[in-house]
Amino acid sequence: MRQRLSGRFRLLGLALLGVSGVAHAHTLGLPHLDFATGLGHPVSGLDHILAMVAVGLWAAQLGGRALWWVPLTFVLTMAAGSAPGFLGVPSPAVESGIAGSVLALGLLVAFAARLPLAGSLALVGMFALFHGYAHGAEMAAGSSALWYSLGFILATALLHGAGIGVGLVARRGAAAQILRLGGAAIAASGVLLWVG
Repeated sequence: MRQRLSGRFRLLGLALLGVSGVAHAHTLGLPHLDFATGLGHPVSGLDHILAMVAVGLWAAQLGGRALWWVPLTFVLTMAAGSAPGFLGVPSPAVESGIAGSVLALGLLVAFAARLPLAGSLALVGMFALFHGYAHGAEMAAGSSALWYSLGFILATALLHGAGIGVGLVARRGAAAQILRLGGAAIAASGVLLWVG
């Protein structure tokens, strides 16, 4: 019983740390909450949601070691890719890269493409750089980069997890065909993002 209470207090402490940005005196009424804003950023745009879920769907289609390495590579590379965005390094190709990632990831799911693991990791890593840059560039002034980053990393991992879950359920039969149609719809959204 005592161990269970101790574990709950640790979780409560972590949760309070996560929202501690609200209590900072330097917020000056800005609408950012550090961790909460980072957590919300990947789900604030359809382009990010589609790409993150597609990574999970494709990882589930690939299976084996790719099931975990593909999303992990995306998350880690995205985190590294956020640094130039935080620092304000100009990158004119970010929006095209994000739209291209939605298109390409949708096509990978639609065709249930099977690439070697190294190629799969390189491809998602390249896409992750664009998404990471966008997350970093859109951090509100005065935010804690650490807490904001932890938020968008967690949200990304959860979206990957949702894609993996759906992908694992829909691996065979008619469900697999519906999943591939979903990939085609994601790719079509990528085209609309690209021309829009």
